[in-house]
Parts: sequence; C-alpha cells; structure tokens
Amino acid sequence: MHIVRFNKEKGVNPDMKKLAFVATTAALALAACGDATDASEDAVADSVEVPADEAMEGLPDPVADADAMTEEDVEDVMDETEATAEAAADEAQNAVDDALAAAEAAQAEMDAAAE
Repeated sequence: MHIVRFNKEKGVNPDMKKLAFVATTAALALAACGDATDASEDAVADSVEVPADEAMEGLPDPVADADAMTEEDVEDVMDETEATAEAAADEAQNAVDDALAAAEAAQAEMDAAAE
C-alpha cells in the first residue's frame, strides 16, 4: 500500500497533481453533458414517420424471397451442422486423449530411466 504524503520541501506530490487534474477534467465533462432533454419529446410522428415515409416513396413494395429457407430447412441445416460439430469435437477429444497418453508414457519412461 502506497501512502501519499505532502512534503514541505518538494511541494505537492506529482500523484496528487494528476488526481486533481483527473478530477477537474471529470467534473468539467459531466457539466458539459448536463443537457436534460427527453428524447421522447423529439420522436413524434411528424419528425419520425413522415420523413421515413417520404424516403420510401417511389420504391417497389417488398416481395417474398422465393429462395428463402423454410423453418424445416433451417432445422435440418442446424441438425447437420450440430452433428458435424459434435463429430469434430469427438475427434479433437480423441487426439487430446492420445497425446495425453503418449505424454504420460514418455514421463513414465523418463522416470524409469532416471531411477
């Protein structure tokens, strides 16, 4: 734990100067952010919906995507992907088990040779 003390010969501790600077900066930043307007007052139908409607004028209506996947297609793909991921995880676990067994065998061989 570091204790900060005032030294009459050296003046103010540099750490205290940094602390005072940071505190002053934080106070000024908070004062600058003190605007208390409510966003819901600005978001009324005339200022939100009308400009959005105007921006959409002249554009074609949205249509359904003929190539879009159905819920069943999505489930099938998710099942296939999950099965692939599980198989990869099983293979990775087997590789780790093999490496661990080899490391244990090597350690046992080194221990036997050291005795």
